[in-house]
Amino acid sequence: MRSHTTKNEVLLSCRSLPEIGFESGAIILNEGESTGLIYILIEGEVEILKRGLKITNVNEPGSIFGEMSALLDIPHMAAVVAVLPCHFYVVEDPSEFLKHNTEICYPLAMMLAHRLNGVTNYLADIKEQFKDNSDHFGMMDEILDTLTNEQSEDLESGSDRNDYPF
Repeated sequence: MRSHTTKNEVLLSCRSLPEIGFESGAIILNEGESTGLIYILIEGEVEILKRGLKITNVNEPGSIFGEMSALLDIPHMAAVVAVLPCHFYVVEDPSEFLKHNTEICYPLAMMLAHRLNGVTNYLADIKEQFKDNSDHFGMMDEILDTLTNEQSEDLESGSDRNDYPF
């Protein structure tokens, strides 16, 4: 499987990086905070939380966390919490690391592309389900068009709204 090979490539590219461990329950990345760090899972299991809601658990070595925050220079978009004791490689200066270790860029791009593909397919499913609605779900065409055509370096994640009716 290509994904497994890609994550092995990531681990090989990171062997010279410092390592850090976290005990179960430790917050590795806190949603809304900026650390300027990327973590690459060597072993263990983490839970990804968005607005306090569990999104998924990740336990595959080579998985990368904090990359979107580092690449876009924005606060972390989700929390990463250790479910089991974890061990990570730490990238302390992501921009410099990625510029000088281009062998990790392709695997990172593949992982980000897989995530984007999954989100795009999910949004398309929602669009199909709610295409006849006149409420905010009916606006999926506009939302998808904006998201898929956004190429600006000033892209900000999230919503300007403070109220979340759903």
